[in-house]
Amino acid sequence: MLAGGVGGSRFVRGVRQAWPEASITVIANTADDITLHGLRICPDIDTMLYTLGGGIDPEKGWGRREETWSIAEEFTAYGAEPRWFGLGDRDIATHLVRTQLLDNGYSLSEVTQVLADRWLAELPGVRVLPMTDDRVETQVVITDPDTPAGQRAIHFQEYWVRHHAEPEVRQIVQLGIEDARPGPGVIEAITDSELVLLAPSNPVVSIGPILAVPGIRGAIGTTEAAVLGFSGILGGSPILGMAHKLLPAIGVEVSAAGVGAHYGARSRTGILDGWLVDTADAATVDELRAVGLPTLAHPLLMTDPELTAQFVRAGADFVTRNRPAA
Repeated sequence: MLAGGVGGSRFVRGVRQAWPEASITVIANTADDITLHGLRICPDIDTMLYTLGGGIDPEKGWGRREETWSIAEEFTAYGAEPRWFGLGDRDIATHLVRTQLLDNGYSLSEVTQVLADRWLAELPGVRVLPMTDDRVETQVVITDPDTPAGQRAIHFQEYWVRHHAEPEVRQIVQLGIEDARPGPGVIEAITDSELVLLAPSNPVVSIGPILAVPGIRGAIGTTEAAVLGFSGILGGSPILGMAHKLLPAIGVEVSAAGVGAHYGARSRTGILDGWLVDTADAATVDELRAVGLPTLAHPLLMTDPELTAQFVRAGADFVTRNRPAA
């Protein structure tokens, strides 16, 4: 499955609940990655590993459980910038290990496996792969009347964490994406699978960068596996995050129908064989079916893994029954 961080990790827990014996490969977004205080931070990978391994802060949905903040307090005492991105003591240990290994020449995929050896040790058959080992960075071009051009580009993390997604977004730019290559095992995971799932993660800055890595979208388009997507827009609003602020910047309507049409039906040069929307968006089912995208309305709230497992199983059954014969 293709997934981002907080919502994606909750989705993966539900998939695991649905099929506890299945081999599950998560292709994780790395375009949110950032270097701060000399440390390489991979928010979506870390959130995925912490969540699956039981180390996540259950209230925030990100960061470490029972976190302490002594190092952050020392940064503040020194006046070290940036101060807008909180790094807890336990979380910093992960970034120190990652940065040390990267500086010693290991690839991001190799480093992620080292971290996964700890967090996924009790989950045989589950693996997390970076979408690419190459550096890709999502930049958000925002309106800024204080600059001569009236706009400026900032890292996605600054837009989201520091500015709380408040500035007007003019453009989304993924630096380095054209030259990126899929990470080891990514293409094989897609082509060898029985089912490819697009998590209800942010279509612009989570799923979008994964699909933009050269070769990944093509692999999804040609795989013999069924490809099933789940809307993260429920009743016209994202259940998590700021997709409603970003979708207009890429010309996509903020709706379950808009995102489904954005991904498109595989029978019409898109990537999906099936699309699940929440029951609040049931009125869009006929609209999407009319443009060739098999669509099912089903409750999509991920309040616990079993409820998530229920709609994942329902979606898999739906796409299996409605997928055109090869």
